[in-house]
Amino acid sequence: MPFRLWRLTSWTNTDDLSRRRRARLRTTSQLGRVVGIGNAQKNGHDTRMPLDLIFFAVIAVILVLRLGRVLGKRTGHQRPPEFPMPGNDDSANRPQAPAEAEDNVVQMPTNWDEPEPESPLLSGPAGAGLREIFEADPSFAPEEFLEGARGAFEWIVTAYAEGDRKTLRNLLDDDTYASFSGAIDQREKEGQRMEDTLVGIDSSDIVEAVLNGKEARVTVRFVSQQVNVTYDSEGRVLDGDPSSVDTVNDVWTFARDITDRNPNWQLVETRVAA
Repeated sequence: MPFRLWRLTSWTNTDDLSRRRRARLRTTSQLGRVVGIGNAQKNGHDTRMPLDLIFFAVIAVILVLRLGRVLGKRTGHQRPPEFPMPGNDDSANRPQAPAEAEDNVVQMPTNWDEPEPESPLLSGPAGAGLREIFEADPSFAPEEFLEGARGAFEWIVTAYAEGDRKTLRNLLDDDTYASFSGAIDQREKEGQRMEDTLVGIDSSDIVEAVLNGKEARVTVRFVSQQVNVTYDSEGRVLDGDPSSVDTVNDVWTFARDITDRNPNWQLVETRVAA
């Protein structure tokens, strides 16, 4: 019996000791948390936002808002800048630009709708025919045509003298090419050689223009200075004088189908002016 009582007493003492130990541990843990927070605050690790950061953030927001009001922002609905118009005398109410800025202003022409001056060739001897061609083909420009005709005259004269059939084929129509090519064939058959030196073109004038259906024909009179000499197979002069420059008057007619996309004109007729 004394032994059992001692065992019971031991168990009672043991339970009481355990309860006191758990209470002590809880107290120590709470004290540790309190002490840890205090140490964190002393070491500068406070988790709360410092007042100085809040102060600077407020200042930054105020500056951004004021800057936005001063500069503004484009929304695409602003009115375009106004320019002074003739007859609008309100310059006194407008601020004057600095002298340096006025020196850099480039005045743009205002007569955008002013038509180009009419070609004087439309009022010349062949004006009625040229105007008819122009009305049917607005891309036709008499001055440009005349310039091209002068170039074609030089090429054709040189190609004929040299027997260059390839160049002639591109510049002549079928009938005219057949005539030129036949003359070259006869010359080569007889062993003759031709030298035709174009010294210069004195003048080129449109003397006639006509529109026949889809075909436009323009006739040009050329006055040129040339040296024409024909030699035989032995090199002897058959015709012309190599030391003489002759004035030659040629009347050439060029034609083109105005409905064709090919803008090139072809020589369709030649004759010597009286």
